[in-house]
Amino acid sequence: MKNIEAILAAAGSRMDNVVRTTVYLKNVSDFAKMNAVYGSYFKTNPPARSTVGVDLPAPGALVEIDAVALK
Repeated sequence: MKNIEAILAAAGSRMDNVVRTTVYLKNVSDFAKMNAVYGSYFKTNPPARSTVGVDLPAPGALVEIDAVALK
C-alpha cells in the first residue's frame, strides 16, 4: 500500500483517487489481516475491489495489488 501511495504521488494523484483495485493473495487465510491494512488506507469511500487467491510468481511474495486511479 505504501508503494501504491508513492507511485500515485509521483504521478500527481493520491489514494483518494483510486477507483478500482485487485488484490492477489497467496494465502486466502490472510484476508482479514490484509483487509485491516487495506482499510487503514481507504477509510471512507473505498474503491471497488476484487480479492483472489493465487500462486504468486515472486519468491516470498504474499500479496500483490494493482490499482486504477484518476489523476
